[in-house]
Amino acid sequence: MTETVKADRLVKAYIAMRDKRAELSKEYANADRSIEEQMEMIEAELVKMCKDVGADSLRTEYGNVYKTVKTSYETSDWDNMYKFVVENNVPHILQRRISSLNMKQFLDENPTLMPIGMNVVNKYAVTIKRK
Repeated sequence: MTETVKADRLVKAYIAMRDKRAELSKEYANADRSIEEQMEMIEAELVKMCKDVGADSLRTEYGNVYKTVKTSYETSDWDNMYKFVVENNVPHILQRRISSLNMKQFLDENPTLMPIGMNVVNKYAVTIKRK
């Protein structure tokens, strides 16, 4: 067998394997997304149940549910956000997204300084722990 024929076979096999991995990865991502959406629906129902009974937690035979508030910060105006960061010397509040922890701390310390375009999103969530 010549080196060219051997290389052809190896490249063909490699490409087939790479294509199979891509296919499997896509199948996994689709299945995972479906499961994640179902879990989000269950979480929303559990948040509603906590709200309906006025509880911050629920105990079940299979595990406990804890209602928490998750806060995130968003902006619709990045130009003004960057200007705000520079003017106030607070680069630590940025990541690829706004750092929720650092932004909360900044706003707690500077309640009169709110960047233009800032949206504060509070969302109830639950944490489920296995027994």
